[in-house]
Amino acid sequence: MVHFSKLQATGNDFVLINCFRENLTDVPLDVLARGICERRFGIGGDGLLLLLPSKVANFKMRIFNADGSEAEMCGNGIRCLSFYVYQHGLWEERHIDIETLAGVKRVKLFGAGNKVEGVRVGMGHPVFKPESIPIKGKDDPLNITLRAGGRRWEVSTLSMGNPHCVLLVDNVEKFPVEKIGPEIEKHPLFPNRTNVEFVEVINRDELKIRVWERGVGETLACGTGACASVIVTTLKGLTNRSTRVHLKGGELYVEWLENGEVFLSGPAEEVFEGEFELEKFLRMKR
Repeated sequence: MVHFSKLQATGNDFVLINCFRENLTDVPLDVLARGICERRFGIGGDGLLLLLPSKVANFKMRIFNADGSEAEMCGNGIRCLSFYVYQHGLWEERHIDIETLAGVKRVKLFGAGNKVEGVRVGMGHPVFKPESIPIKGKDDPLNITLRAGGRRWEVSTLSMGNPHCVLLVDNVEKFPVEKIGPEIEKHPLFPNRTNVEFVEVINRDELKIRVWERGVGETLACGTGACASVIVTTLKGLTNRSTRVHLKGGELYVEWLENGEVFLSGPAEEVFEGEFELEKFLRMKR
């Protein structure tokens, strides 16, 4: 039996396994993630978070998408993991350094007393080099025309430790995200596939977005996607460098400082704990 915790941040939900407590050595983690994240036959979640020891930071995070693929970074996931670490007494300070595949990220927990009311993450700097996003070709990553859904779209691409494609729309609620999202995710332009953000500018201080996450589908929120959206709209002169982002699962706040560093703030909470039989999920057919 393996103990787990279920957490969510603005509706982006994860199953977290504490690998200080549980031994997953030799376990095929892609298979485990697919079984756990299945919403009808598994626990259900957008991803699987693993809390691990680190040689370069206080802790290490690995994250697997619902399809079993491993992601480099996840803004909502790292906020959930940080919340767990503090609330379970694994770390007493309100600053935590967490190793990810996208580098070490610094997290700050804030709130009154021992209560955590929000989590702020230093997301690093956006990356615009085509080979680092990555995208194929040598076009300007912020001004690309691609074809999806039978028509051409003007998009902007960048990396926030993971690849993003941002598309500005007039009415995000009515936009066919479920049709265009998977086509762009798997477009030949993106050798590692991509996350896709559909962005409606409300005013200079607010965005409304829907997110098609690589390896997951449409989710209620995406932290790195919120950051990518604010960066693109700022560069286009449509929003300020500090912007509130409205997602289906709630609100996030993104700050893009003059020195280029990006910060993401928002809530996180633990929903419940439980145990599962490891072999059951490893045998699960999808």
